[in-house]
Amino acid sequence: MIVTHSTSASSRYRIPSWASAGAALLAAAAILAGCDQANGKSASDEAVKAPPPVPVEVALSRRADMLAVYSGTSTVVADHAALIMPKVQGEIVAVLADEGDRVRAGQVLARLDGDLLRLELAQAEANLRKLERDYERNVELQKRGLVSVTAFDNLRYELDAARATYDLAQLRLSYTEIRSPIPGIVIDRRGIVRVGNTVTPVGGVIESADSALFAVADFDSLVVNVQVPETQMSRLAVGQPARVRVDAVPGRSFDGRISLITPGVDDETATFPVKLELEDPDGLLRPGMFARVDIVYERKPDALQIPRSALLDGDGPPRVFVATDGTARERLVELGLSSGGYVEVLSGVEPGDQVVVIGQGALKEGAVVRVVNEPAPAAAG
Repeated sequence: MIVTHSTSASSRYRIPSWASAGAALLAAAAILAGCDQANGKSASDEAVKAPPPVPVEVALSRRADMLAVYSGTSTVVADHAALIMPKVQGEIVAVLADEGDRVRAGQVLARLDGDLLRLELAQAEANLRKLERDYERNVELQKRGLVSVTAFDNLRYELDAARATYDLAQLRLSYTEIRSPIPGIVIDRRGIVRVGNTVTPVGGVIESADSALFAVADFDSLVVNVQVPETQMSRLAVGQPARVRVDAVPGRSFDGRISLITPGVDDETATFPVKLELEDPDGLLRPGMFARVDIVYERKPDALQIPRSALLDGDGPPRVFVATDGTARERLVELGLSSGGYVEVLSGVEPGDQVVVIGQGALKEGAVVRVVNEPAPAAAG
């Protein structure tokens, strides 16, 4: 009997169960790796990536002499000026000065018709001479007892009144010559000042500058009057220097000094007036020019200073950022004097430090920074 054995393909190539499990794990790992690559992320990439440096501009702190100043604005005025007004009524018969003329004290600027006043003076003089002669005769008579005391006293009173009337008439006639009371320059001649026009004092007493015929100012006595807040009063003293700039003379500054500090404070504005005398050797200044004033109340040599713009906004003590080796370092600073756009630093910053002046609002301690300018030292105050 022939026995035949037959074997199937599956029985000849059977795969062990542990090999099948390993293959499944490999396939799963490949799928996960493919997903990570598809998302473009890896653990190493996340660790390496960092924010870009913050662009900033810096300035170098430096030591230099510093001036502490009070700054204000005002107008140049003549300390000695006069509005010249008519004191008697009269027709203008001569105009002897015009705007821009330099005049002496007592110089005649215009004349009024004085015919009527001369007649009044002549009448007063005649009456005075008569009474003087009467008085002289009565002196002898009174000594001899021929004139009563009452009559003699009345005559003396009449004589005194006649002298006063004569002096008044003489004075009124002198007013027909319009004179400048001070030396200076005629800065205004009103339109009414023309031959043939009649001028009249206001109600007999000058009450308004509108009645002025001329204005004369002494250009050798130019001053600036500044209203200074009362909080600054203790810092100022007579004799302190000042610098004055006027828009009408660009590129020039004029020396001045405090000549007067008025002690009274204006209740409404809480300010007090300060007068500055000006030096103008070249004669460039004129009354009415707009002036910018810096009063120097303290000088400090070799002061460490930084731009005011370096200070961080916000409450609390003053702070700045210093750029050191590409890193922002926050510093607390103690401040001293302030002058213009600069402040004195008493502590917290060293000479030559790069203080951040633009971009510091976006910084935090330790932030990476990129300086985008060539830093210049802080200018002297």
